[in-house]
Amino acid sequence: MQALIFLLIGLSGVGIAAAGWYALGISVIEAVLAGALFSLLGLIVHERAARRQAEVRLDKALTDLRSLLATDARAGHVLSQRVKVLDDLDMGGRMDVVEADMSVLGTVVRQVAEAVSELESQAARGPSKDASGGESAPLTDLRIPSVPLPVLRRALEDGSLVHHAEPIVTLPQRRLVAYHMVARLELEESVFSDPPDYMPVRNAEGDIVIRRLERICTEQAIRTIRRARMNGDPVKLWLDMSRASLSSTEAMDQIVAILSANRAVNPDLCFAIDAADWLVLDKSEQRMIDRLVEQGVGMVLRDAPSLRHDFSNLSRRGVRYVSVDARTFTDSPSRLTDFHSADIDDYMKRFGIDLVMSNVRTEQQILTLLDDRIRLALGPAIGPAGPLREDLREAENDTLRSAAAR
Repeated sequence: MQALIFLLIGLSGVGIAAAGWYALGISVIEAVLAGALFSLLGLIVHERAARRQAEVRLDKALTDLRSLLATDARAGHVLSQRVKVLDDLDMGGRMDVVEADMSVLGTVVRQVAEAVSELESQAARGPSKDASGGESAPLTDLRIPSVPLPVLRRALEDGSLVHHAEPIVTLPQRRLVAYHMVARLELEESVFSDPPDYMPVRNAEGDIVIRRLERICTEQAIRTIRRARMNGDPVKLWLDMSRASLSSTEAMDQIVAILSANRAVNPDLCFAIDAADWLVLDKSEQRMIDRLVEQGVGMVLRDAPSLRHDFSNLSRRGVRYVSVDARTFTDSPSRLTDFHSADIDDYMKRFGIDLVMSNVRTEQQILTLLDDRIRLALGPAIGPAGPLREDLREAENDTLRSAAAR
């Protein structure tokens, strides 16, 4: 670049000399002197301009250097303060906590390894056999309902199934989050029978009635959610679901048809399945769960005996809530989880799953749950199951948008 500038100055000097000789008629010596003088002036001007530019760059570089030195000085001061704080810390107690956490992690890893080893052993042995050589039959339901099956059928025909709701609230505000819908049987006026008293035993006849009950409850839940949305006060509902329905393709086709026709309200509906049933679902029943989740509903793992689960997998399967017994959690949290009781709720929330304490009976339990930062609860101390709000009850011409067979 400098060579180009010098060349331009030289050519300009030659041009001035030639113009003086030809145009002005001066002598050759005078023309040469004029050209040399012009070139010298050009070089002087260029040199001063280059020097000013160099001074400006140097000033900028010095300013940047001063700024960097000031930043380094501040960083050094902060670093020295942190080193002083660390030097004053007593790390003994904190190291004890870290060692305890590492011990818990080791226990969890060992339990996972043992569980995987047991599953692999069971898979290698194949299905268990009974004495006759056939596959062992599933455990039978030994519970005996107090309401005979014919009486239950007749009550369903008479429309004696009443839908009550148990509130699920936040702690400590007790702000309503959802309702657990409870289907009660009104055998006499204002005398209600709860599900454990009338729910049939699992057998060929009992399963048919259970499927009908759960289909009726699904229809009622959809109506309730839709009415709440129309009133501008949407609610979420938990609805019980059993393996009796999950094991029947026909029953699930009817429920999925209802959900498909009312898909807009499905996000406010969750099907609650006993944790004991969830753990023994076969592949066909798992596919039925996937069909329900595809319709936009959520799943609830109810009455979980343990919180040692793969929550990432549960979240992928559509589980949004896991409920455990409040008394077990407050009295013996180590029976449920290897995490600290104050950390398990936050850990589950990482996977989009909420922990819910069920069967909360005393204010002391509520205080303990607050200390453990548990946010959701239901039970007698929160609010008993009772009739739905007036605005959510049956209305005339309130029919489903589904043409599912009854």
